[in-house]
Amino acid sequence: MPWARLVATALPRDTAAVVLRGQTERGSWELVHGDPHPLLRPYVRGGYEGYHQAMRAPVRRLEVPHAGIVLIIGLGPAIDVDGAAHTSFVAGLHDCPVVVSDDGRQAGLQANLTPLGARMLLGIPMRELTGQTVALDDLLDDELSEQLSELADWRARFAALDGFLLRRLCEARWPRPDVAYAWSRLEAASGRLPIAQLCRELGCSARHLSARFGAEVGMTPKAFSRVLRFERAAALLADGAPPAEVSAICGFSDQPHLNREFRALAGRAPGTFAASVINVQDGVGVAA
Repeated sequence: MPWARLVATALPRDTAAVVLRGQTERGSWELVHGDPHPLLRPYVRGGYEGYHQAMRAPVRRLEVPHAGIVLIIGLGPAIDVDGAAHTSFVAGLHDCPVVVSDDGRQAGLQANLTPLGARMLLGIPMRELTGQTVALDDLLDDELSEQLSELADWRARFAALDGFLLRRLCEARWPRPDVAYAWSRLEAASGRLPIAQLCRELGCSARHLSARFGAEVGMTPKAFSRVLRFERAAALLADGAPPAEVSAICGFSDQPHLNREFRALAGRAPGTFAASVINVQDGVGVAA
């Protein structure tokens, strides 16, 4: 990236974290990755991310659908999510793109929870969050944001988030076994498992599975499979794979099917989406 100076530094082993820093003519950013406690790893997709952004102009990003529940603990100014200001919030599963913007200054911590992990740790059915962004204070009577803002470094913040989520896990209600099985099968197959086959494996009707799965996960198995398939396709396109290859790998019927899905879920054609990921100038995200 000629426009950026990137530094990847492994922190001491006990922090289980990596720092990425970028400096451009537009400003600077820092992204810190940390692994959650081993007991929490089944419920957190990709670990924790701490971020700090100091840009000289407002930043506008496009957030596309993915198969996780976003938990943001804000440590800086509010973020505008589709026209509404939020600091600490939870975003449920979406089947359309969302525009996120800020004034260029941002800091916070993000954890992408699995839908069933969020069901357990937040204590509510995920259908109550589908297509919504909800203030964390409206879901949890807790001072997590204030506690994290008083800590001196990311290692301490990650440890505090571990402690908070572990306490929630101890009080959690475990998901229905059939829903947990269906979710794990669909996730492992990146959405390429026929729902009829899944119903045969579980010995239930599609209607029965759809009702239970939709309540706990937030989407029907068919809709969730669609998001999983799109998520994998988006990652492959961002890595430079050609659309025709992506279509075949991810199980789209043909390239026009891929094009239709990207226009519906990302608001743009696959090629335009890939270019916006490659050319984004502020380190992370997709240019809106």
